[in-house]
Amino acid sequence: MKQGEEKTEFVKEPEKEKQGYIFQKDKKTKLGTAIVIGFLILMILGVVLSGVAFE
Repeated sequence: MKQGEEKTEFVKEPEKEKQGYIFQKDKKTKLGTAIVIGFLILMILGVVLSGVAFE
């Protein structure tokens, strides 16, 4: 049994009605991205500051 080819695109534009996207341009994706980036910045700052504090 052969499975059909799937075309997965990276970002879904709001005017497109297809499925198979990794990210969509909506409020949930933007909020989630902001939270993840903020968390990564806090972790990087923590590593840098702990390196300075324990020198």
